Amino acid sequence: MSSQQDVPRLFHVPLKYISLVTLTFQNSALILIMHYSRVMPGYDSSSRYLASTAVLLNEIIKLCVCSVVATYDRGARNAWKDVFSNDCWKLAIPACLYTVQNSLQYVAVSNLDAATFQVTYQLKIITTAIFSVTILRRSLTPLKWTSLVLLTLGIALVQLPHDVIGYVASSFNLSLRFSGGSDDESESPKEEHHTLEGEDQMNSTLGLVAVLIACILSGLAGVYFEKVLKGSNASLWTRNVQLSFFSLFPAFFIGILWKDGTEIAEKGFFFGYNAVVWTAIAFQACGGIVVALCVNFADNIAKNFATSISILISFVASVYFFDFVVTANFVMGAILVLIATYLYSKPDRPLSSGELRNKEEYRVVPFESTSSESFSRSPRPPMDSSNEKQQ
Repeated sequence: MSSQQDVPRLFHVPLKYISLVTLTFQNSALILIMHYSRVMPGYDSSSRYLASTAVLLNEIIKLCVCSVVATYDRGARNAWKDVFSNDCWKLAIPACLYTVQNSLQYVAVSNLDAATFQVTYQLKIITTAIFSVTILRRSLTPLKWTSLVLLTLGIALVQLPHDVIGYVASSFNLSLRFSGGSDDESESPKEEHHTLEGEDQMNSTLGLVAVLIACILSGLAGVYFEKVLKGSNASLWTRNVQLSFFSLFPAFFIGILWKDGTEIAEKGFFFGYNAVVWTAIAFQACGGIVVALCVNFADNIAKNFATSISILISFVASVYFFDFVVTANFVMGAILVLIATYLYSKPDRPLSSGELRNKEEYRVVPFESTSSESFSRSPRPPMDSSNEKQQ
């Protein structure tokens, strides 16, 4: 009876379930809104907003929110000392990596449909695992290695040309009724397929390359963040103020001045902005903070379930709103990715008391990603802090 009373609740609803709904909504809605903001009707490459301005605004919003909370929590003087401490420079490297990653996400969602992006972006599980093994000298169980192989195969299937599975099936006299089949009937609906204006200009190869690089940067930044902050006593809000502060420099000097400086000078900083764009920026900035505050109340099963459901929601929404063409390779690849994500998130053997103490030494991580699988291996933070990036 007492254990049920100790469960954190909000309006008599367990926070575990609220966290599950929040994670699912955030993971799926953010990608769908970002994708639509890049392909919505009435805008082309010459009239669309510049992604560099959105990345900068994203960091400014996060900096303001985290600064207010840090000041309220510690007081203005103590918060200033905490943020500009002797080791604050360590955050400059992951801040730069995360800024480039955020920029590449805009490139990816501009050239890939939301469902394909959601599935392919699970590659960051692989990159994080590789960097954890090589940099942090961690060991992975055979089950986790198997899940990584399945994840690689699943993502490879999603990225295969649409007619590959149909061609293989036809070689064995099998009939597949997906649009990726090899018969003539499957090609006709594809010719009549209606797309948004921006989707006609999508370059899947460019989108895939952007996702690959973003996943590499995500894994490297997350592992580096964990390594340099091991044993740190800084609060969640302090570390994220530092991260957002240092992110302003690459976002401004590389994105605003160097990459798009001429175009911004001609058209203006807020050129191409509308309600959809502002919603995408707000979701990316504040959504990560909201999810980070909720994720501490969700267990690994709930986080993994939220990831799987968000992929399915993105898939259904892409079919309904963006006329996504369902192919046999996508369905088979997505199933493999879901299975691999589940297997990778399964807990290892119970930790001994000594191992548990070592694992609890660090926890603070940034609000740079909003995918729930990023939380599955992070130990709990001190006090009531919680955060998001996979270590």
